[in-house]
This record gives sequence, structure tokens and C-alpha cells, in this order.
Amino acid sequence: MDTKKILVLGASGYIGSQLIPHLLTQGHKVTAAARNVSYLQSRLKPHPKLTFTYLDLVDKDRTLETVHGHDVVFFLVHGMAHGHDFLEYELSLAINFRDALQGSGVEHVIYLSAIQPQTGNSEHLEARKKTGEVLRQSCVPVTELRAGVIVGTGSAVYEIMKDLVYNMPVLLAPKFVSSKANPIALANLNHYLVSLVKETPASHQYFEVGGPEVLSYAEQFNIIGEAINRKRKLVPTALLTPSMAAFWLGVVTSVPSAIGKALLAGISHDYIANADEIQARYPQTMITFEQAVKVSVMQEGEFVRSNVWGFDPQALNRWQPGFGYYPKNAGASIYTELSSTQLWQIIKKIGSKEEGYFFANYLWRTREWLDFFFGAGVPVRRAPTNPELEVGEFIDSWKVIRCEKGRFLSLLFGMKAPGMGRLECTITDRGEYRELDIRAWWHPKGFTGLLYWFAMMPAHLFIFRGMVRAIVKKAKAAGLE
Repeated sequence: MDTKKILVLGASGYIGSQLIPHLLTQGHKVTAAARNVSYLQSRLKPHPKLTFTYLDLVDKDRTLETVHGHDVVFFLVHGMAHGHDFLEYELSLAINFRDALQGSGVEHVIYLSAIQPQTGNSEHLEARKKTGEVLRQSCVPVTELRAGVIVGTGSAVYEIMKDLVYNMPVLLAPKFVSSKANPIALANLNHYLVSLVKETPASHQYFEVGGPEVLSYAEQFNIIGEAINRKRKLVPTALLTPSMAAFWLGVVTSVPSAIGKALLAGISHDYIANADEIQARYPQTMITFEQAVKVSVMQEGEFVRSNVWGFDPQALNRWQPGFGYYPKNAGASIYTELSSTQLWQIIKKIGSKEEGYFFANYLWRTREWLDFFFGAGVPVRRAPTNPELEVGEFIDSWKVIRCEKGRFLSLLFGMKAPGMGRLECTITDRGEYRELDIRAWWHPKGFTGLLYWFAMMPAHLFIFRGMVRAIVKKAKAAGLE
């Protein structure tokens, strides 16, 4: 087999993180590049042919260094989560990558893009289109795959639809719910992506990819409802504008509002791919939407079987169908000249009798007692017994599920609530200073899980801001080296 050196840009995203194991199975040597390397490492199992590297495409020099020496590069980067100016942001990243290709030795770029509908447009679709134009300005042949809705656990559009069915008794939807698409199953998309690695094209090319049937979004909702045994009445309304719908999605689904807004504008038109050409070149059995949904439902919770949760048996057992795939999060960061060791000497005392939670301890204690009296049955006081935190140790109702001394601590949420969560303390060395981040991650269960999260949001923001400041203050006072 002709194996190649492959660079995956945007490796921590939905497509990249699940594509990499397929590339490794084919014997290729893979470099996974992302801004959040620790998260990527927690998602993927170690492999002798897999290398992780930090890369922010904003850094032109680092981009040049990373791209050099690979045979094939997957460009799976998008900026939808960046906010309102993501078009300009995406194009700046594409330009830096294009420039890095000059003299790099790269033979082929594979770019996952979006179908361009016959009518209408959106900033998301415009960004995908213009990014392709920028990449094709390079001297390296680019293969652009233009996809519509991808069906699989973690796909943003699919997760939005699934969350709505799980969370809402009645589905209020914009009028464009009658728009049509031919969604492609993740397994079918992977077949095309892996097959393209074998190619060394002489010029740029593009293919549209889609599934075997054309369905309206209303029909897709009905199929998802039947698959999870939750049939919902769909009520299209002109009162729900795209902007209002995006805000609504941020409240009633786990998908971030910025991503939901960008995607909504794109799916407000028919989104139908003509996949005849690529299917003729790389034939395979195409999976129907119903089959793809059933597979995804059976695989719900698979992502929890990763080091994100420390492979903790308690976490695996607690996961339930209907928990949001994308977690809500709230936290606070602070920058300091203190060393990682100084910060860790304080952090490792979390939950101890002398330190508690460093800030607003009365709120933590109140929450514990409420849990104790209203049915959770969790002991209120279980301070750490080991001066050095260890995986498996309990701190009140929290459980240590990951601990990387001097850098990272993850605690499994053990209190009674409709969902599943964790609390993370992260120390990142930025060279001349350190960044301390404390953040709660919450996978809500249904609408009650969402209500719980938003009810706790003000307290979270207040507490975490106080915690990071208190930790830095205590570390300075301790004068530890």
C-alpha cells in the first residue's frame, strides 16, 4: 500500500477527529494539528504513526513550519465559532495556509467545503466558496469536496435537529423547514475522503457529495423523532426569522449560537448535491438518511468513552440518550507571571478543609447541603486525603477523573442535576506568562437540563472569576517556587 505523510488541519473538529483513525488504519503517517492539542489528545488514542502538534493558522511562521514536508494536507478549518466577522477571519487563515504551500513539498490539498445553492446565499457559504478560491491560488492541486448536511454524532446540523426533538414537545421552526437536501452519512463521506488520499491530481478539481435521497428538513425531523421514539409536532412559522431562530437554538440546543446562526443561514435554501461524478469514481453503497440516523442513535455516548472523561466507569455509566453532544460552558481565565508550579501548589488543595474552593465557599456548601437533603444522598464532606491529587479520589461530591500535575485537573460533577458535567482547571504556559482557566462543562439532559444550566450561569461566572483571582493571590502570598 502506498502510504503517505498526511497533515490534518482542524483536527480537533468533528470531521477531523473521527477521520484520523481511518487514515491510521490505512497505514498513513498522520500529523494532527489544532489549537487545543490537549483536547485533541484526549479524544484520540495514542498511535505510533500519529503526531500531535499545536498550530494556530494566524501564526504565519508556525504554519509554514508545520506544513512543510507532508504529502497530503486536509484543510478542515472553519471559523463559524469565531463570531460575526468569521468570513474575514476564515479568509485570513486560508491565505496563510496558501502562502505556506509554496515550496512545501505538499502534493495534494483536500478541502471540505459546502454546496453552493442555486438561489440565495449566506456568510457561511460565502466563506466556504472564497476559501476554495484562495486555496486554488496556490501551486498545489486542490480537491474540493462540497458537502451539505452530514449525518453522524457530532455533526452540528444533525445535533441541532436531534436536540430539538429531544428537548421540545412542539417544534417551532422557520418557514424554510420545507427546504430540501440530500444528507450524506458520515461513513459515506469518510470513504470519499480516504479514497482521495491515494490520488495525486495534476490540477484543481471539485466534487459535490450527497446521499441517495432528497428530503425536506421537516421529513428529516420526522425520521429522527421515530428513531428516538419521540414524535414531535412541527409548526412552521414566519414569525421565527433566521436571527430569532439562531438565538432560540442557542437556548434550546447544546450547539453554540454562533455556529447555529451561520448554519441556519446556509440551510434556508435547497441544499442538493449532484454526487454522480464522485460516486462513479469511488463507488460505494450509499446509506439512507434513516439508516444513518439509526446508526448514530446506537452510537450515542461513544464520545464519552474517551480520555475527555478519563475513561471513568462512573462517567460511562451515567451517560444517557438525550444528553447534549456539545457541552455548554462557563468559566474565567487570568494571566500571571507566576510559575505553573506555584499555581499548582494551590490548585491541588481544592476541596481541602483549609482552602475549600478558594472563593465563595458558602455557596459551594449550600449547594452540597441542598443535594444532601433533596435526594442525592451524597456525603457533604469528603475532603481529599492525599496531599497530591490522584485519579479516582473524591472531593466532596466531585471525583478526580484526570490529573496532570502542574497542568490540568478534571473533576466529574457528582451532584444531582439533569445532565452530566465536569469542572476543569487548566494551566497553560504562554512563555513569559501563564494562563489559568477554570471552566465548567455541562451536557444538558433535555429542556430541564438547559433550564438548570441557565439558572446556574450567573453564579458560575461570579464564582469562577473569584476563584482564578483567589488562586493567584494565594500563590503569591505563599511565595512557593
